[in-house]
Amino acid sequence: MAPASKSEKKAAVDAASWMFNVVTSVGIIIVNKALMATYGFSFATTLTGLHFATTTLMTLILRWLGYVQASHLPLPELLKFVIFANFSIVGMNVSLMWNSVGFYQIAKLSMIPVSCLLEVVFDKIRYSRDTKLSIAVVLLGVAVCTVTDVSVNARGFIAAFVAVWSTSLQQYYVHFLQRKYSLGSFNLLGHTAPAQAASLLLLGPFLDYWLTNKRVDAFDYNLMAVLFIILSCTIAVGTNLSQFICIGRFTAVSFQVLGHMKTILVLILGFIFFGKEGLNLQVVLGMIIAVVGMIWYGNASSKPGGKERKSHSLPTNRQQKHGGLSDSSELDEKV
Repeated sequence: MAPASKSEKKAAVDAASWMFNVVTSVGIIIVNKALMATYGFSFATTLTGLHFATTTLMTLILRWLGYVQASHLPLPELLKFVIFANFSIVGMNVSLMWNSVGFYQIAKLSMIPVSCLLEVVFDKIRYSRDTKLSIAVVLLGVAVCTVTDVSVNARGFIAAFVAVWSTSLQQYYVHFLQRKYSLGSFNLLGHTAPAQAASLLLLGPFLDYWLTNKRVDAFDYNLMAVLFIILSCTIAVGTNLSQFICIGRFTAVSFQVLGHMKTILVLILGFIFFGKEGLNLQVVLGMIIAVVGMIWYGNASSKPGGKERKSHSLPTNRQQKHGGLSDSSELDEKV
């Protein structure tokens, strides 16, 4: 039997990376829902800070064991990334509080066209007609599933605007930094996780008090709540890592499009674990439309001309050798 081609190996690794992201992302949503709904731990920003603190510990252990090589990321680039990422987290929390569920979902859907715009402007990406139409079908399907009542006010619109643009910029910047500085996912996490952990653990308790009128230090940390917090932090390590791996391999737009598969899975698991009263013909129809759009997108974007970069090269700084747990050898192969 002939050995697997390079494209077949890449496809297998892409599929494994995506499944890793789906499993950890869906898992952490279910665990966090139980933690907040059942045990009353409603301090989302502080919990995210704990997630990044756990991720920092993991990268330090791997570096100490020699699995992650030393790398360099300029301080200005790190600060820009942390600003985008923290505004994304805070913006999403505030948007959810100030907006209806319907408008919150519409704001999340708008991340795809914003991510497309960033790729067109900064990476000179061109999309074929089929690729654009497939993205529209995905958006339609997820909208049918998730958008119910839609009401908006001025402060809610501002919060959603900040959340959408900061999240899109953060996801674009993951891909940009990995390509420019030849950073693997572990290396990039090793640079960004400590800064995010420190800033969110400082900011989180105050923001959470503002959002919930409850103090994180006054929470009843019983055994089950602590166990769920530890489980959430453990899964978050995989979620953070898999996000960096997937954006590094797929780009932010593909990550957003495929990411709506997680929305469908979360809906299904929510019906299984938390009751079926929200399951109706509209939701099922939306799921079918979204899945058809995702399959179409995968087909259309992989065809010649479906999604390609114009003659445009990004300067890279080869600050590290390939090896260890780095996946940077694949970074220049995809769009």
